[in-house]
Amino acid sequence: MTLEHFNARPDAEAALLGCCAAPRWAAQVAGGRPYSSVEDLQDAAAAALTDADLDAAMAGHPRIGDRAAGGTSGREQAAVTRAGEDVRAALAAGNRVYEERFGHVYLVCASGRGAEDLLATLHARLGNDLATERAVALGELAAINRIRLGGLVAGATHDGHRPATSARQDDRP
Repeated sequence: MTLEHFNARPDAEAALLGCCAAPRWAAQVAGGRPYSSVEDLQDAAAAALTDADLDAAMAGHPRIGDRAAGGTSGREQAAVTRAGEDVRAALAAGNRVYEERFGHVYLVCASGRGAEDLLATLHARLGNDLATERAVALGELAAINRIRLGGLVAGATHDGHRPATSARQDDRP
């Protein structure tokens, strides 16, 4: 869809919930329309995101390495599915330790990252205290939302920004 279509879409909140499962966030971003550019939409979405949205958003994310992850999450985690069984097993074990420690899924922006990198990041984050980890997870969620919003609005590149040329292309899968 184009930005113009998104701005006029009566079910914009539902479309936003497909990017991030936090209802308060989706309502605030939808209520800020119209947006004059993809970057304005992404910036408004980042500004609207608060710690109060984190639990709802995390409930909508599968575990890193979960073979059942489909759709956007599955595409974002594609490198994990190609990893060796030892790395996938280490991610599964790390996910369990992380969830026991923090009480929620390990949320990380996986787009373009390898399984080994995601595993190293998981291990590093296990050393965080709860407040620090929530802040890190919120930053990761903002990065995920930026990319997903770019994919929602046609013409954005894989990192959520418009290409420098005037040619528009829809890179959504």
